[in-house]
Amino acid sequence: MNGRRNPQFALRLDAGQPDPADVWHDGATLDYLGGKLRLLLGTEQRDAVRSGDTLALPLPPQASPRQIQDRAEAWLREEATRLLQQVIDQKFLERRSAAAGSRAPRLALSFAARGHWVEVQAPNTLRCNWRLIQQPLPAIEQAIARGIAALPPQQAGFDLFGMPTATG
Repeated sequence: MNGRRNPQFALRLDAGQPDPADVWHDGATLDYLGGKLRLLLGTEQRDAVRSGDTLALPLPPQASPRQIQDRAEAWLREEATRLLQQVIDQKFLERRSAAAGSRAPRLALSFAARGHWVEVQAPNTLRCNWRLIQQPLPAIEQAIARGIAALPPQQAGFDLFGMPTATG
C-alpha cells in the first residue's frame, strides 16, 4: 500500500450533514408537492399560512434554525395528514366503489428514515411516510393507489340486525 487514501473514502468522510443555519432560515426553500415553498418568518399571524409558493411561519426573524425546522416540518406533517387522507379516500372510492359497506383505509403517518412510501399495516390501515408530501401529486396518488391495491379484501359480515357490515 502506498499510504495514500482512496479519494472516494475522502468524499465519504468529508460529506457530512449540512449546517442547519444554511438550510433553515428566513427565505430558505422547502420541498412541497414537487415544487418549492419559500419560508417567510414573521409574527403577524399565530399559525403557519401558505400563500402561493410562500409559507409564512409565525416566528420572529431571530428564530434559531432548529425552531424554523420544527415549525416548518410540523406544518408539513399536518399537510401530509390532510392531503394523504384525502387522496386515500379518493383512490379508495375509485378502486373499490363496487364493494358495498367497505370503508376507506385509515392513515398512519410514518417517520421512518428508510422504507417504502406506503405500506399496508393492519387490515385496513395505510402507513405513509410523512415526507411523501414533498413529491408531486401524481407520484403521491400512484404510491397510494399501489398501497390500496395491496390491501387484503374486506370481509363482509352482518350486524345484530342482519345488515351487511365490513370488517377492518
